[in-house]
Amino acid sequence: MTKFRKLNRPTGHRMSMLRTMVSQLVKHERIETTVAKAKEVRRLADNMVQLGKEGTLSAARQAAAFVRGDDVIHKLFTELAYRYKDRAGGYTRLLRTRIRVGDAAPMAYIEFIDRENELRQSKPPNPQPPQRPALDPWTRSRLSRQFAPRKEEKISDSDGQ
Repeated sequence: MTKFRKLNRPTGHRMSMLRTMVSQLVKHERIETTVAKAKEVRRLADNMVQLGKEGTLSAARQAAAFVRGDDVIHKLFTELAYRYKDRAGGYTRLLRTRIRVGDAAPMAYIEFIDRENELRQSKPPNPQPPQRPALDPWTRSRLSRQFAPRKEEKISDSDGQ
């Protein structure tokens, strides 16, 4: 079972590329890349935001070992951690855009949600589903309405006494 995409690159090149892409995503909050790379970056960027929300020294060291630049670390642990403090996950969005002319690779934007100038607005959180009236079991179908006792008729236990 493969847990990640190899992206036709050796391990060192792939990890270096993904570290740079995650750092650029945090810095600019939206980048355009191929769909396969964007799916890998999304996985790693969500983990970095989770570390930022954790806010401990250990989490800061783990994030610093992956992303590049002190300004990126600062943004993760201040701005992004504050922005997503009430969100349980899903900090990034992938929007497919075009087919690249040179090699016909499908391209996509990957962006952080709930930010200014985002390409698509996120749905507002729905705290609870809409309330529906309780169903009467005798009104479900025409057949059951045909054989259901009428509401005017009362079933008496006393047999006419």
